[in-house]
Amino acid sequence: MDKVIIFDTTLRDGEQAAGATLNIQEKVEIARQLEKLGVDVIEAGMPVNSRTELEAVAQISKEVRNATICGLARALPADIDRAWEAVKEAEDPRIHVFLSASDIHIMHQLKKNRNEILEMARAGVARAKGYLQNVEFSPMDASRAEPAYIYQMLEAVIDAGATTVNIPDTVGYAMPDEFGSLIEGILKNVSNIDKAIISIHCHNDLGMAVANSLEAIKRGARQAECTINGIGERAGNASLEEIVMSIKTRRDFYNLETGIDTTQIYKTSRLVSDLTGFPVQPNKAIVGGNAFRHESGIHQDGVIKMPITYEIIEPQAVGIPASTLVLGKLSGRHAFRERLAELGYSLTEEEFTQAFAAFKELAEKKKEITDRDIESLLAEEKRTVTEDYRLKRLQVTCGDKGMPTAAVRLITPDERTIEDAALGTGPVDAVYKAINRLVGVPNKLTEFSVKSVTEGIDAIGEVLIRIESDGISYTGRGADTDIIVASARAYINALNRLIAAKRAA
Repeated sequence: MDKVIIFDTTLRDGEQAAGATLNIQEKVEIARQLEKLGVDVIEAGMPVNSRTELEAVAQISKEVRNATICGLARALPADIDRAWEAVKEAEDPRIHVFLSASDIHIMHQLKKNRNEILEMARAGVARAKGYLQNVEFSPMDASRAEPAYIYQMLEAVIDAGATTVNIPDTVGYAMPDEFGSLIEGILKNVSNIDKAIISIHCHNDLGMAVANSLEAIKRGARQAECTINGIGERAGNASLEEIVMSIKTRRDFYNLETGIDTTQIYKTSRLVSDLTGFPVQPNKAIVGGNAFRHESGIHQDGVIKMPITYEIIEPQAVGIPASTLVLGKLSGRHAFRERLAELGYSLTEEEFTQAFAAFKELAEKKKEITDRDIESLLAEEKRTVTEDYRLKRLQVTCGDKGMPTAAVRLITPDERTIEDAALGTGPVDAVYKAINRLVGVPNKLTEFSVKSVTEGIDAIGEVLIRIESDGISYTGRGADTDIIVASARAYINALNRLIAAKRAA
């Protein structure tokens, strides 16, 4: 079978989703998980954007050895030089050069003519080729460009040394048949196309990103650019898990394969969701909370008798256990360790001891601990371990006749204990005011949302907040059976991200 190269751009295009900012540590953690997932290419960022972005791409280049590491650059010398600086220590580095190709972009954004753009594209690829062999080129907004001009541009950049040519549906404008026809046209009309791999990069503005990608693959594209959970600019990118599982499930139709270890899909999805602060919708294909849940009596009967009656994918194939082991306060270390293994977590002894202690504490509050409780608990423990400021104690007084008051005790980065109290319009407002007085970092709260992680009156509540400082948004998440405690943890999580970003700047 032919292989489809999976090019993951979660750390570049995915991070461009409004509010999805990641720090260096988080980007490296996701990159390591993408390596376990088996992606072929990791687009780790656009190094020219900032010193922090360059450092993140460089760190990933050093640590991730089993995937091509790619840096994105405009067709400008400074961008290309910075991209090389970031990826030069990778086992297999790639520079991805892009330049607008549609008249809409050329005339209104770049204010140049077609010949000038053609020369910029050729020169950009040639400069990148001077640094390394693995060069990709993208004619941005290709789906709205004149096909004949795309053919001309691709011929020029392949002659200049491009080994991959990527066809972007930058604004999600194309329909599957016309996008597939564009790929066929490239194969027929670009004389040197045999010297390069055709890639596609689709956005989801009209909900067609995965459909367009699969149609292009069916017509001859052999690299798919995509993101975990489909995150990205505006309505997002083509979803990696949907493309991969479509090819795997319908192997009879596509006669293709990927190198993805699909059992790592669910774990990767949860990690990206946790670190970006973007929840996965319950009805999301492959990784949504309802993807393998059945409520209808007819469906339940069929699944019990033969799962394939209503499940075209085995849940284990994407890393979701087929059944739920219910844990509670009487469960021991062995049962907890077994459940973690089934869920795909591999912890050090120290991490396991901390997680087990948190599990036992939660089990005192809840009769039954579900898989989602455990995932939320582990995410909360990881945030607590890695953050500068940590919540030690919280006490709140409120009521319909009282004055909401919060007393907060924090652990500082140098392990000192600090405490203060404040009044607020409500308990959460009082908590945030007390924390602000202790931490002293100016910011504006722009979003606050609460959801139940699991069912029941004793469910874990998860709080997502976003704060803004100097025009940059920072996301924080916290979880606890006490929603006020969860709110405090989420706020401290966001403040720690803000502090880390300012420290790195």
